Amino acid sequence: MKSVADLAVAVEAAVGPLLDVLDSARNDPRLPVSATQFRVLTILARRPGLNLGGLAEALDVVPSSASRLCDRLAATGLITRAPDPRDRREVHLTLTSTATELLEDLRQRRCDAIEGVLTRMPAGSRRALLRSLTAFAMASEAVAIEAAKAIEAIPPDPGPSADGLGAA
Repeated sequence: MKSVADLAVAVEAAVGPLLDVLDSARNDPRLPVSATQFRVLTILARRPGLNLGGLAEALDVVPSSASRLCDRLAATGLITRAPDPRDRREVHLTLTSTATELLEDLRQRRCDAIEGVLTRMPAGSRRALLRSLTAFAMASEAVAIEAAKAIEAIPPDPGPSADGLGAA
């Protein structure tokens, strides 16, 4: 029996064709967004009203990079920025109807591309694939929840001390 590490290598290799199918649906030169912009739109679709800091964290980029991405998306009419009524320093990001339509079009293209592959698989394999991907998604969510709890448990940085040398 293979180790979990060996299985991870095999899964990574096996998932490549799935990613290729998904990317092929997005790689239409007529689409007005880059891969990174598409990622921003999908994050905002899952988390409406997310603030800029939360988006930067989700993208694992510095806030200024997330802000520049949002500038471009706002200029093309795909997102809006609205100040938080309680804290005007905070900006909430929302998809426009144009972005929602674009994401729906891309989702349909991806579904069509996946359907083209699924029709070539035996019915039992299709069901097993769905069960396995569902289990993977649930395990992935559990890992994300555990990571978030671990981050929350980290004590805040005390900052520099009065002498400027930090805590000893």
